[in-house]
Amino acid sequence: MILAKIMAFFHRCWTLRSFGGTKRAMMTPSLSAARRDALASRLPVSLRLSLALALVAAPIASTAQPQGLSQPSITADPASIAVPEDKPYVGTILLRVDASDPDRGIFKIRQTIPVSSSGGTVTLLYPQWLPGKHAPRGAIADIAGFQASLGGKRLTWTRQPTNVYAFDVDVPADAKAIDIEFMFLSPTRSSEGRVVATPAMMNLQWEQLSFYPAGYFTRQIPVQLDVTLPAGWTGVAAIDGLKVSGNRYSYGVTSYESLVDSPMFAGRFFRKWDLGQNVALNVVADEEQYLAATPDHIARHAALVAESIALFGSRPFDRYEFLLALTEELGGIGLEHHRSSENSRPQDYFTRWDNNESQRGLLPHEFVHSWNGKYRRPAKLWTPDFRTPMQGNLLWVYEGQTSFWDLVLAARSGMQSKSMVLAEWASQAAYFDAQPGRAWRSVEDTTLDPVMAARKQRSFASMTRAEDYYNEGSLMWLSADMLIRTQSKNKKSLDDFAKIFFAARDGDYGQSTYDIADVVAALQAVHPYDWDSFLRDQMQKSGLPAPLSGFALAGYQLAWHDTPNIYDRDRMISARNADLTHSLGLVVDRHAMVSSVLWNGPAFRADMVNGTKILAVDGMAYSRERLENAVRKAADGKTPIRLMVERGGRFRDVSIPYHGGLRWPHLEKITPGPDWFDRLFAARRPI
Repeated sequence: MILAKIMAFFHRCWTLRSFGGTKRAMMTPSLSAARRDALASRLPVSLRLSLALALVAAPIASTAQPQGLSQPSITADPASIAVPEDKPYVGTILLRVDASDPDRGIFKIRQTIPVSSSGGTVTLLYPQWLPGKHAPRGAIADIAGFQASLGGKRLTWTRQPTNVYAFDVDVPADAKAIDIEFMFLSPTRSSEGRVVATPAMMNLQWEQLSFYPAGYFTRQIPVQLDVTLPAGWTGVAAIDGLKVSGNRYSYGVTSYESLVDSPMFAGRFFRKWDLGQNVALNVVADEEQYLAATPDHIARHAALVAESIALFGSRPFDRYEFLLALTEELGGIGLEHHRSSENSRPQDYFTRWDNNESQRGLLPHEFVHSWNGKYRRPAKLWTPDFRTPMQGNLLWVYEGQTSFWDLVLAARSGMQSKSMVLAEWASQAAYFDAQPGRAWRSVEDTTLDPVMAARKQRSFASMTRAEDYYNEGSLMWLSADMLIRTQSKNKKSLDDFAKIFFAARDGDYGQSTYDIADVVAALQAVHPYDWDSFLRDQMQKSGLPAPLSGFALAGYQLAWHDTPNIYDRDRMISARNADLTHSLGLVVDRHAMVSSVLWNGPAFRADMVNGTKILAVDGMAYSRERLENAVRKAADGKTPIRLMVERGGRFRDVSIPYHGGLRWPHLEKITPGPDWFDRLFAARRPI
């Protein structure tokens, strides 16, 4: 009802050709009520809220109130940021970034921004809602020294108090362009945010280093980028028209949308490998020794590219740049883009290859996103600018199916073994099977977590849930694949869905949006089934069992052993922790601190919470080995697990009556005959 009133209000504004003091056509007189409602739903939340408050203010003010009390009234702020329009901007923005100070992580930025000759207030926006992060995570708090000028003379500017990402600049009537300058003071330690610059490398993300004018689709705003790197460094970004002069990198004109989608990795120690199909692996490292990849390592990355293109049958890019940092200093990242991806792995990714198998799923994941997430994108996750809120209700397709394909492609290409992939699925399945939060919260509801929680740590994550659309989505898509595969006698599979649904023209790095009906239709075209109910039951309903049917259809079952599977083993070695979720119901980190407690598990019932430090086990100083031995001894059915713990300066003895022994999940084949996972993981690339 409110949206209908808002659009009716806009309709009247069109007739008057005036809105908020700014002349613009809001809509055509012939729009239907349904179309007005649809358009209203796409308006920024802040604008809808302001208008709604204005519409309801009069009824509220007229309501009878108790006599003698002070009664404030609602004041609605006028709409002060133009709704983006799909029209060309008035000129090309020049963006100059001085990135020559990596030791202090200080970036100096200058922009020349063309403006219309009418003058007045120009609103500049700092990117807020960021693709790939699915949330308002713009680093506005890290900019400093903002100034606007015209011909060397300072201009007045004001930050909008109701939108701190919006800067209003007063521009004279005869101005053709204005200059702005500011600094991005990047975090120098992880407690301040993600570190993006070290003495050896940097990660330049242009949304952190630029503003853009309000009122336009970002694809309609031309930008020309010029970057100064430290002397002797090499940089790579998937932007065309590059010219290098010394340490200065100048690119051709691109759209602001493509600019933000094309970050740069740069470093002192750099190497590039051709993976075929116009795909390159670009690696920066903390030290040169970590660039020692063998021909076999590179062949497996090349196989990943070939397997991915064989799966999807097309390339929604003209070229693709893997950007990979091997580092213990730069902040960790795995972020998708259409023609590139930002990735970080440990320094020894290549030099201890055989010990890093569990780490090799990141590049497959981000590469799949070129098809799933960048080219094909949920309609509510596409926005015309970086101010319009995103809605991630279909992230279980965007991220969930990508999490399925990254494991499949890792196995098909030899990036990971079948044993490692099955171990990772076993670990995920066991967690969701024991997760109490499923009783109240659906997977689709967890797609709101990027906005609500920004991956903050939680006291009882198993009850609150988190971004479970990744891994539970992966298990659901495995169930879908095995359902199709077994019912069609292996004539059809989710591979066929991938070719239909993600089909693209080679080199087309635009966007094609979809909704759940499109997903259902593509599945139905592959194999007739009640896919609408299947998807909605698994993803939109709470209180249902974890989606483990894919294992049973493949002839496997979840089993429990007293030794970790290889994925959990490698994960614990890497993190130097003890994951006893399925026995004691807790995880203990490298500092003997409890970092996770399973809701209603043995540790929970003993009143243990995150932040509890385990000082001793059975009277001896804590070690992971002693804790595991205590769990083994308690399997006799009578010996308790005795701990001394400390939290907040308070010490206490804890006795946990758990007798189930050590338990880690594994997948075991239980039916004779061909292995359906072998069929799923069989290589598809031409020989």
